Amino acid sequence: MGRPRKITDEQIADTAHMTNTEAAAALGVSPGTLSERRGLLGIRGIVERKHPAFAELVVKDGVVLIGSDAHYWPGDPSTAHRAFVQFAKTQRPAAVIQNGDVVDCASVSRYPDIGWEHKPSLADEVAVAQERLREIAKAAGNARLIWTLGNHDMRFETRLASVAAEYGGIYGVHLRDHFPNWEPAWRVDINDRDAVVKHRIAGGLHAPYNNVRRAGTTTVTGHLHALNCTRVSNYRGTYWGVDGGTLAVPHGPQFVNYTEGNPTDWASGFVVLTFEGGRLLWPEVVHVIDEDAGLVSWRGKLLQV
Repeated sequence: MGRPRKITDEQIADTAHMTNTEAAAALGVSPGTLSERRGLLGIRGIVERKHPAFAELVVKDGVVLIGSDAHYWPGDPSTAHRAFVQFAKTQRPAAVIQNGDVVDCASVSRYPDIGWEHKPSLADEVAVAQERLREIAKAAGNARLIWTLGNHDMRFETRLASVAAEYGGIYGVHLRDHFPNWEPAWRVDINDRDAVVKHRIAGGLHAPYNNVRRAGTTTVTGHLHALNCTRVSNYRGTYWGVDGGTLAVPHGPQFVNYTEGNPTDWASGFVVLTFEGGRLLWPEVVHVIDEDAGLVSWRGKLLQV
C-alpha cells in the first residue's frame, strides 16, 4: 500500500464551498479523515440538509450490519458496541445501518425526572455518540453508512422546534449536522424492498410478525430492544420480521429508572444480513451472553470482544 496522500490546510480551505463528500472525492481522501481535519480548522463547508424519506441500497453479494437503539451514554462502550465495531472490520460489510435512537436525549425528554435522577447534558450525549460513530466508521472502511431516525433521536429537534422554531434550517440545530458521515433516512430499502430497515412500524409484543404482515416483506426494526427473528411464510414466499435488540446494556443507566428496576425482555446485540446473488439468507443475530466478560454468541461460538 502507498502512503496516505498528504493534504495541506490550504487545499482543505479551498473546498469550503463543497459538501464533505464532494470535497473528500476531490482531494482523494476518506470523508471521515476530511471531516476531522475540517473540524480542527473550523471549516464547515456546505452541509447537505436533505433528510430523504428513504435510502435505497443494492447488495448482490455481501453483508449488511444493523445495530439498533444504541442510546449512547457517557462512559465505557458496551460489549455490543465493541462487537459491532469488530464485525464492521472483519465482515467487510457493504453497508452499516444505525437503526434509530443513537442518542437517548434524556435531558430533553417530555417526561419529568424520576427522583431527581442524574442525566448527562445533551452536549455530552452528542459528543459520546460522535465518538462511537467514528469508531464504527473507521472500522467499516468503504461501507455505506446510514442512520435511520428513531423516536429518541427526534427529541433533539422536537425540543428546539417547540421553543425556537425560527432556528429551523440553521446548521447545528439538526441532529444530522453532528453526524456528517452518516446518511440520514427514515427507512432503508434493500434490493427494491426485498428487505426494509426502519426504526419502528408496529408496536407491541408481536411487532416483528405484524411488521411483516403490514409491509408485505422482510422488515428489520428496533425500538423494542428484544433481538428476535420471526419467520413468516405464505404462498408468495418466506419473509422475516427481525427485532434488532439494543447496542446498549439493557440494565444500563439510561434505563434503570425508566424501567423502575423491573425485569425486561430486552437483549443486547445486533443483526447481520447476508445476501448471495441478491437473495437474503436467514437473518442472523449476534447476542451478548456476558456483558462483564465481554462475551457474545455468534454462529454457535463464543467470541470475546
